[in-house]
Amino acid sequence: MTTDTRISDFYCNQALSGRVPVERVMETDRVLAFQHTNPAHPVHIVVVPKAHVPSLTDLGTADEGLLTEVVRVVRAVAARVEREHGSCSVTTNLGLYQESKHMHWHITFRGEKPEEIRGKYGHHDDS
Repeated sequence: MTTDTRISDFYCNQALSGRVPVERVMETDRVLAFQHTNPAHPVHIVVVPKAHVPSLTDLGTADEGLLTEVVRVVRAVAARVEREHGSCSVTTNLGLYQESKHMHWHITFRGEKPEEIRGKYGHHDDS
């Protein structure tokens, strides 16, 4: 199922077009990572392909090489956040969960202390 690009695409219509200024975190010729314009967490970075790609499951006319490049940037940014804060989450949404119909990945650090994280999720590596 191909997504209609006229439906909500904040990334093409606002962020990538320059209509909304973004603070760049990392950039390649085909991928942009930037600070979320309305962050929900202390660290909230978004990674998007610069060309329109509907979603992770619908690459539209993009080649899988672009997906590989996007994931490479996601990994690099996530590694930096994990190194700096001790943890991070990486998410992408699909279908009705995907408000903006342009593939995007959120890299977040929610701000919990290590003991809060272990208290909520456990830590299976501890003996």
